[in-house]
Amino acid sequence: MQFDLPASPATPPPELDRSVAVIGAGAVGATAARDLARWGADVTLFERDAVGAGATGRAAGIVYDAFAEDLDAAVADRAIERFRTASGSGEFALTEQPYVWFAREGDDRRAEAIREQASRMRANGRSVEVLEPAAVADRWPALRTDDLAVVAVARTAGTADPEVYAAAMVESARADGAAVEVGSPASIETDPIGVRVGHSDRNRAREGGVRTFDAVLVAAGARTPTLLADAGVEIACAPYRVQALTVGVAEGNGDLPTFYDATGEYYARPNGTGLLAGDGVEPGAADPEDWTRDADAWFREELIGVLSERVDGVDTAATDSWAGLCTATPDRNPLVGSVAPGLVVATGFHGHGFMRAPAIGELAARELCGGDGVAAFDPTRFDGGEQIEIADGIVVDERG
Repeated sequence: MQFDLPASPATPPPELDRSVAVIGAGAVGATAARDLARWGADVTLFERDAVGAGATGRAAGIVYDAFAEDLDAAVADRAIERFRTASGSGEFALTEQPYVWFAREGDDRRAEAIREQASRMRANGRSVEVLEPAAVADRWPALRTDDLAVVAVARTAGTADPEVYAAAMVESARADGAAVEVGSPASIETDPIGVRVGHSDRNRAREGGVRTFDAVLVAAGARTPTLLADAGVEIACAPYRVQALTVGVAEGNGDLPTFYDATGEYYARPNGTGLLAGDGVEPGAADPEDWTRDADAWFREELIGVLSERVDGVDTAATDSWAGLCTATPDRNPLVGSVAPGLVVATGFHGHGFMRAPAIGELAARELCGGDGVAAFDPTRFDGGEQIEIADGIVVDERG
């Protein structure tokens, strides 16, 4: 499938003579603000805390295009293209890094799913191959492979610092004329469309005057459903909590790929001389205003245990650990598009928000200026009452 975006972000959308507010300076919102400003729109970016302080600042920073579903692959391909273009902007850099995922012996269902995924990924033009575990061991000796049934490798992948990316996009937006208001909580007004600057907490009275705009993008991560609900707009999206940590690896064993253990349902990627890793999700929806930001002791113990079995020389203590919030939708596709006249949303990424941010931010920016959206991402596609499954963002199933 051809992702419906122009070949170059320099190609403008139809309506640029308009004022646009962007709420949320994470990776998606910062990208949208930067594209809008570069195209010549009158842009104001509002951020309650600090640039990249929300989900972006707690993301793993894994980037890949290894998707079996054609639209997912097209979005990821566009995102990686734009990451490469942005690499070298300020301090931001994309580090090329193969992405490996595998199933262990005895896990026949996931092993077969990986083989089928790899075939469909190649049909989508992805650089993916299935390797013998011994070949993987030869390339990365510190990674244990003797108990693996199948291993797939995506060559077009990498890692990056999400917070640095967001900062680079914000600085680029500012250089192109965008107004950036950090430390400015914002709420949405819909009649007329605008932003009220002041407390956006639903438990506190709103303060400050309304500033009207031609269009508003809400890209506030897990807080997006609440911000919209306060303005009378309901969307099918639920926040949920995830956890991650960093751990050291003995000198000489740090040459590793990014990898995902489909049987154990955890991921890890190189992080300096060690690893950054996470596993699964916390069942049930989270309150975006009241959640535990520190990782749990049981999580640190269990994940370091499985990492120690998979990688030689892993330290037995985490160097850092934390929790973050992701957002889920009923069909696992994101919500990107118009929910009311002049009001556009971008959320529901199932943990894949950063890796798709350059493409999703561009798409949202174009919709704010009259461009077409992607039907599968239409945030009004649900009838209401659908169940939202809180599930791992990285899955090995029929979709990929």
